[in-house]
Amino acid sequence: MIRWARTWLLVAGAGLLAACASTSTLQAQIASYGQWPADRAPGTYAFDRLPSQQAQPEPQQRLEDAAHRALTAVGFTAVPPGAAPDVLVQLGARVTRYDRSPWDDPWWWRGGYAYGYPDGRWYGRPWIGGYPYWYGPYGYGYGYYDYYERQVALMLRDGASGAPLYEARASSSGNASGGSHELLSAMFRAALADFPKSGSVPHSVDITLAP
Repeated sequence: MIRWARTWLLVAGAGLLAACASTSTLQAQIASYGQWPADRAPGTYAFDRLPSQQAQPEPQQRLEDAAHRALTAVGFTAVPPGAAPDVLVQLGARVTRYDRSPWDDPWWWRGGYAYGYPDGRWYGRPWIGGYPYWYGPYGYGYGYYDYYERQVALMLRDGASGAPLYEARASSSGNASGGSHELLSAMFRAALADFPKSGSVPHSVDITLAP
């Protein structure tokens, strides 16, 4: 049972897909669209901020810092000051946090009771005295845990004409801290995992997180 959710809309635009993350590897669902020209090198880039993003420069800057590593990894370089970029990059990201009871986990057995395993999965009965109650191999207590859904999107446009060249999206979910710099950076790396190819059918990729 989901008690409530809080969403941080960092910038506009990202599709909802499903995935999960661990502390060392991010597993994300990705999809990409567009046909990057076969004879075109990545070249230089600059971020193109929407008016709403210009009104929130600090969170937008953090988002751009997270995307920089992903763009560099596929061959792009930041445009020197005063020069015209080959590509304009628009970014979007959303992180939603849910408070969930432990028995919302799909591993739980139906019927109000659940059983645990030595690997640390929660087990117990859901309600005692009207409050959420859990117990497991390391203790027991009342309450909920945080669960996050993360989504990012990039749009690459021709720097001269503004024509869209490539669109990429990624999503993941799990208990790891929702919007940390490393997780968002990994999400953007996942989104560009297929570049310069595109694949509109969502599929899974694994991205190793920095220690």
